[in-house]
Amino acid sequence: MTIAPRRHEGIRLFVLHLALGGCLKAPPVRFGITADTGGHIAYVLDAAAAQAEDPAVSSVSVVTRLFEDAALGPAHALPTERLGPKVTIDRVATACRAYLEKDALAADRPAFTAAFLGHLAALPRRPDVIHAHFADAAAVAADARARFGIPFVYTPHALGLDKRAQEGGGPALDSRIAAERRAIAEADAILVSTRDEAERQVAAYGVAAAGRVHRLPPGVPRHRARDALAADAPGSASGSAPDGAPDGAARPIVLAIARPVRKKNLAALLRAYAATPALRARADLVILAGQHGGDRLSAEERAVVGELRALIDAHGLHGRVALPARHDDADVAALYRRAARGGVFVNPALHEPFGLTLLEAAAAGVPVVATRHGGPAEIVETIGHGLLVDPRDEAALGAACLRVVTEPALHRRLSDAARRNVRAYDWSRYAARSVALYAALRRPPRLLACDIDGTLTGCAAGAQAFARWHAARTIPFAVATGRSFEAARAVLRAWHLPPPDAFITDVGTRLLRPQPDGSWRECPAYAARLDAGWDRAAVAAALAPLSLAPQPPETAGPHKMSFFGTAAEAGAIRATLAAAGLAARVVFSHGRLIDVLAPHGGKAAAIAALAESRGLTLADCAAAGDSGNDLDMLEACGHAIVVGNASDELDGLAPRPGLRRVARHHAAGVMEGLAALGLADDACQGMAA
Repeated sequence: MTIAPRRHEGIRLFVLHLALGGCLKAPPVRFGITADTGGHIAYVLDAAAAQAEDPAVSSVSVVTRLFEDAALGPAHALPTERLGPKVTIDRVATACRAYLEKDALAADRPAFTAAFLGHLAALPRRPDVIHAHFADAAAVAADARARFGIPFVYTPHALGLDKRAQEGGGPALDSRIAAERRAIAEADAILVSTRDEAERQVAAYGVAAAGRVHRLPPGVPRHRARDALAADAPGSASGSAPDGAPDGAARPIVLAIARPVRKKNLAALLRAYAATPALRARADLVILAGQHGGDRLSAEERAVVGELRALIDAHGLHGRVALPARHDDADVAALYRRAARGGVFVNPALHEPFGLTLLEAAAAGVPVVATRHGGPAEIVETIGHGLLVDPRDEAALGAACLRVVTEPALHRRLSDAARRNVRAYDWSRYAARSVALYAALRRPPRLLACDIDGTLTGCAAGAQAFARWHAARTIPFAVATGRSFEAARAVLRAWHLPPPDAFITDVGTRLLRPQPDGSWRECPAYAARLDAGWDRAAVAAALAPLSLAPQPPETAGPHKMSFFGTAAEAGAIRATLAAAGLAARVVFSHGRLIDVLAPHGGKAAAIAALAESRGLTLADCAAAGDSGNDLDMLEACGHAIVVGNASDELDGLAPRPGLRRVARHHAAGVMEGLAALGLADDACQGMAA
């Protein structure tokens, strides 16, 4: 699906990128220092930086794991690292402070999820979207959506089904594929880079994703783009190559940059070089296979590096082939500049999801020889800067490299195309279109929850308009009130308001549904959920010395205690319970009512339970309210309507897409909000605010 860029109206977006694996830090990044510190790190950092430059974005947070590892650098133990005026890396800590490779992250994910939800709860403003990178982050984002109603976008970067097709399977890969299938099924949108991903790879999972898959190519990696684009600048220096690179600066180089894993097919490139005498005579080969000078290599990486070294020895290629153990961005930029002078960049992967290095090469004016499987085919078709080969045909691989380095006219044509057309991959375009996608995820609600007092009541004409809307409504309607069940029904009757599809009463500590015989039954599963962590007797004992004025006995319940009091007295209750180590929610509303609830209670929690029973999430819900006991549902639901007569208890509601403060009061304000959502005609037009 093509995403049409459009300027976001109103409140600017707070974007959160979530990536669990790899060494994610402010540049410079030591790519390849661990098995998971690869292209997705560049993608996340560059996407965040580009989106922060978009005027529709207020801020961008890149969230990852906090870990402590002296060998990987102190930055990863910093809770926050600023990347720019509107961009931060925010690290979430668990009890495990060790660096974890991708396969080991699963064991720590429950703890990370809990910590991440706590991180979101503590933010002064919650993000408007979570962009999850890889399936493990998507699983965490799905939990965040269930809790807070935040939609999430999933970018897979690399999908396991293709890996299994190329390399075979196993329990770990099967588990990964199952997680990817869940992520595809659950994501609000799936953002990929190529047609192959959008049309073939995602479809292979057999999940209905039509309309949710969006193809949006990234831009040239910014961490090296400036150096690479300066390759043809007057007076640019050639730079120095990393230790172990060939010294013959006059000879062109065949350059490859990839992690030392079998799917990258680096050994095939080395064999092709060895088997093509004319290529050996004309050019040197440089392979940057990650940072393999330390002890952090996986068994697969050690095996691949060992195979490359053995091939160099077996073919007597010392002095012609370089396999540097370490390199940095300056080294890579220098090698691109050197390759631009008659050389070639090679991506021989068995399958490549995208291929950011092909964009780096193009920015430096370097022709490429690339695998025809996956993203490189689309990149080369778009830029026109290289030749495509079957990566399993080593003779064809060697011959293609030889053509580029021995045919000056071909080299010049490909190099010119690279510099001319690489700007088709543009981060500003990515930012505009991805932000438009994020904004569009605020989909119309599929369930409405309304407070009663002051929200549906207070305006007879508005109440009549709401009743007419209800008679023709297209979505379910629930009331969410601080009143008891019987009191709520009585108020609805008195105002000639329609009965709802569900009652949420007692400030969200009871959820009642209609039965076939016309009666109403409390949801036992929700009541049981509220028992967790709630010690009513201990709470009552702790609050007894405060001499609070109780509300009438009928307002109390098994998961709720109610008092009359001031905001200061509500604060004293919170402090008393905290000092006693007792879990509870304290809600102050209408300037005089204090409700002490079970810690997992509240209107938002009850709406979430009701939505879940209908196969929905909080992102699918709209809430309308006017006072402090509506605050949690107005914050949590995907859409919120704050009526014009709302009390100052809601002044602290953070502005966000989906939150509407309407001018009209009471039910007329609800109707104004529903009209803005496209769910109603503006039946109250002309009515005084």
